[in-house]
Amino acid sequence: MSIQSENEYEDLLALWSDLESGLGIILGSPDSTQQFAHRVLQYDRWMQGLLQRDPDVGLYLLFQLASNSPVGYSASHSLVCAVLCHLIAGELNIPRAERDSLVHAALTMNIAMTAMQDALATQVERPSAVQQDAIRAHAVKGALMLANLGVVDAQWLDIVSGHHDDALDKIDLRTAPPATRLTRILKVVDRYAAMISPRGSRAGRSATESARSVIANASAKTDEVGHALVRAVGLCPPGTYVRLENDETAVVLRRSSLQNHPYVAIIAKTNGELIPSPRLHATADYKPKIKSALPASAVRARLNHFQILRLGAYAGQE
Repeated sequence: MSIQSENEYEDLLALWSDLESGLGIILGSPDSTQQFAHRVLQYDRWMQGLLQRDPDVGLYLLFQLASNSPVGYSASHSLVCAVLCHLIAGELNIPRAERDSLVHAALTMNIAMTAMQDALATQVERPSAVQQDAIRAHAVKGALMLANLGVVDAQWLDIVSGHHDDALDKIDLRTAPPATRLTRILKVVDRYAAMISPRGSRAGRSATESARSVIANASAKTDEVGHALVRAVGLCPPGTYVRLENDETAVVLRRSSLQNHPYVAIIAKTNGELIPSPRLHATADYKPKIKSALPASAVRARLNHFQILRLGAYAGQE
């Protein structure tokens, strides 16, 4: 599927935005949410339905949301992590029940610090002593909150409780029990998504820099997660920016059959001047190739994302 009309684009964008907003509401007011665990399951199904319509468009919209604004960070971050966990689960052939526990944990891992996480995203100064204590305690506290909210999936609770455990960096995924392996996946995804997103105190990193960082932080036994992440979305996922070998700027549009050689839309000339009508370019087939990834802060201009996504209909038809 590809975006054919502006109404279709606006509808799809609204669905992703509504999903993010709904998630933010239940994470921000969990005690006021009836059947909390069932609501999380509903949001998971909603997310899967949107991804099935077009995974590349979904990734494009998510990475644009995650990398351009720290506002509403907690819900946006949780949704990005859930999508990435879902895709990695497919790459690693994780059983359905384990995949569900992993994705539900990703959606709710920061429930104990939702409001504070939103505040920290826009805060310029370092976290205070009180905030640091809350950060250290939020994983275990979050699991307790979820149990009190009616979550009975022990694996879901274990993943949330342990998703900041540094001991996970040394485990061997091939021999680890399921809950430990799943927690390790969420830990890597959480770190990757946090690096891409901007803060009040810093700009977000490029997707490539973030991916290489999480792979480098892994030992030889545990880098399977980082590599599965790269296989799933690429070093430069849809919605992220790149500089081409001729110094033109492009936004990644779709993954291609050749790993890390996506379809891009060229949006700016070598001098940085925006191109009125972005051009589709297949980096797998033609030069210029991708020279480097760019952080979202490198592209300040307001883009017509419908115009760009519509080019996806022609991917593979050059």
